[in-house]
Amino acid sequence: MAQSHRTFIRFLLNDQTVELSGFAPDLTLLDWLRLDRRLTGTKEGCAEGDCGACTVLVGRMDNGILIYESVNACIRFVGSLDATHVVSVEYLNRPDGALSAVQQAMVDYHGSQCGFCTPGIVASLHGLWLSDPEPSEADIERALQGNLCRCTGYEPIVKAAIAASKTIPSEDNDRLVAAYGRTIETLTGFADGARVTIESDRGATYLPADADDLATLYESHPQATIVAGSTDVGLWVTKHMREIAPVIHIGHLADLKQIALDEDGLTLGAGVSYSAAHGALVSAFPQMAELWDRIGGEQVRNMGTVGGNIANGSPIGDTPPPLIALDASVTLRKGDSRRTVPLEAFFIDYGKQDRQKGEFVESVFVPALGETVFFAVYKISKRRDEDISALCAAFRATLDSEGLVDSARIAFGGMAGTPKRAAAAEAALIGQPWTWDTIQQARAALATDYQPLSDWRASADYRMLSAQNLMIRFFLETCGAPVRIERHPATVEA
Repeated sequence: MAQSHRTFIRFLLNDQTVELSGFAPDLTLLDWLRLDRRLTGTKEGCAEGDCGACTVLVGRMDNGILIYESVNACIRFVGSLDATHVVSVEYLNRPDGALSAVQQAMVDYHGSQCGFCTPGIVASLHGLWLSDPEPSEADIERALQGNLCRCTGYEPIVKAAIAASKTIPSEDNDRLVAAYGRTIETLTGFADGARVTIESDRGATYLPADADDLATLYESHPQATIVAGSTDVGLWVTKHMREIAPVIHIGHLADLKQIALDEDGLTLGAGVSYSAAHGALVSAFPQMAELWDRIGGEQVRNMGTVGGNIANGSPIGDTPPPLIALDASVTLRKGDSRRTVPLEAFFIDYGKQDRQKGEFVESVFVPALGETVFFAVYKISKRRDEDISALCAAFRATLDSEGLVDSARIAFGGMAGTPKRAAAAEAALIGQPWTWDTIQQARAALATDYQPLSDWRASADYRMLSAQNLMIRFFLETCGAPVRIERHPATVEA
């Protein structure tokens, strides 16, 4: 139960303390910045977290360390900003008012033309400049995945980022660094452990004090929308015009951000962001590295959470297929009661999960991967970076001492109404030798497991053929046999 109670949120906006109450649950940071504070440097492009024109930095305390992350203001709700430092592009210059190292490099290397996307690019690169003093070109490209530029192309922008990295952030050349100590003291003071309740004529916004308070609050308001990173709920508002009140924010709850990695496996709290999970997850499952870097852009990975991706139940979510293949389980909580279910059983039907009223995802556990296990995950999308999957495939297999398939777990997203295992294909593998003929039988069995739909991301035929060929890819990567992969009829080989 909350120890104290507040009826307002408080945060830093650039160099000012802000206290807000009475705002609507669906008020976005972008609208508030532009319409209320008239900080119009931050732009609205897509209003769905896809183009990066709205990028700002949000600083937060993490185990005593002040971290600044790029986020999409267009889908970030104001209610989630308690005890943070919001930094708009207007504040990203030097203490003396001169251009920052990033801004000056963008000028010197002609990184801006029309300028609409430039404020978001500057914010993203400024966040990288603060966190990584010697970024590689790959690091820079990764930081810019969520920023779309249609004028200059990216070469001059990357050159500007490289040039900016030659200057080390210091109290003399960066306002954020100069105020680092004061900001830590201020944000620490803001985080008073109180439950926050904001009432408005559009409904209520709640910020529970901790996970126990969340359990109490959600049990009392099971109709509420739980918001972790808002990378999906934000679109409910900006694109579907849905009412989401009452809202319970959980992105600030430290006890839902716990990460534990040991010999048994990896446990992630429901509030762990993709960015925060990266180090431990890739350490335990290095095969996940490429997929993880292709989940949204940097802004989405900084906001979105693994628990939210699971709880949302989307059939094209990127995390459920590999987690199902890895035999992950999810812990659900209602009040003081908890139950743990296999992740594959959590998804019942399209839009329906095994979650009771007032019950929320508390954590996910992923068992350790043995040294003799074959495991791989693949993502197919229209563009490589920052795109939703047409399909996502994960394969896991073990062989016995005689080279026969001892166990197999195959899961796909985008092939059915839920993330789903390929039971027939698994059965075709188990007990059989790891050979081309066996793979062909399992490949054919996928047509029994799935009847995919056609939509604007991919046709049913494309999805099925891609799924079958990914099974061949998995086989080739584990045995190296030179086998020709069947191609889609519309594909012409040179």
